[in-house]
Amino acid sequence: MSSRQEFTRWELFSWIRHYRYEGIIHAPHSPTDSAATTDDQLMLAAQAGAADAFPQLFGRYREPVWRFFRRRVRDADRAEELAQDVFAALLEAAPRYEARGTFRSYLFGIAYNVLLADRRKPGRNAEPLDDCVAAVPGTDPDAGIWVRRALAQLDQEDRQILMLREYEQLTYQEIADLRSLPLNTVRSKLFRARMALRQALLPPARAEEKGK
Repeated sequence: MSSRQEFTRWELFSWIRHYRYEGIIHAPHSPTDSAATTDDQLMLAAQAGAADAFPQLFGRYREPVWRFFRRRVRDADRAEELAQDVFAALLEAAPRYEARGTFRSYLFGIAYNVLLADRRKPGRNAEPLDDCVAAVPGTDPDAGIWVRRALAQLDQEDRQILMLREYEQLTYQEIADLRSLPLNTVRSKLFRARMALRQALLPPARAEEKGK
C-alpha cells in the first residue's frame, strides 16, 4: 500500500472516530463535494488519490451500512465495528474498483461478506444469520416486534432479498447483482416473500379466512 493510501486510511479512521463520538464529519471542500457527484465518480476519484472523495462516500453511506448490520446483529457496538470493517475493506479495494453494476450493490456486497465472515467466528453460532432482525432506533417498538416475528417465518433467502429491497432500498437489479441471481428470480422471490409477510401479519381470524 502506498504512503498516500496509508495516509488516507488513517484519515478515514480519524473521521470514523469523530463521527462515532461527535455525530458529525468535517470533510474538506473541493469541486467534487457535491450531491450531484455520483458514487462511482467519488470512488474513481478516491482511486486516483483525491483526499476528500472517500470521506464523502463515508458520509453518504455510514448510516445505511450501520443500519444494515444493526438489523442483523443484536449488539449496537458490534454493528458499528462491522460497519467500520466494510469501509476499511472498501478503501483497500479502491485500487481495483471498476464501475460495473452499481456502487450500492458493490458496497452492500462487501457488507454481506463481512457479515458472513463475522458469523463464522467462534462463538457466533448462537446468533443464526437472518433470524435476528434486530430493532433499529427510531422505529416503532411494537410494530417492529410484529414485523420481526413475521420476517422470522419467511424462507431465509426470501427474507434477505426482501430486507435488501425494503430496508436497504436496493433496486431489483442491484439485488440480482449482489446475490448473483437472475433478475426474474429476484422478482419472483420478492413477490413470494411479500405475500408470505402479508399473510404472517394478518390477525389470526383473517389469516384463517384467507387460508380457506
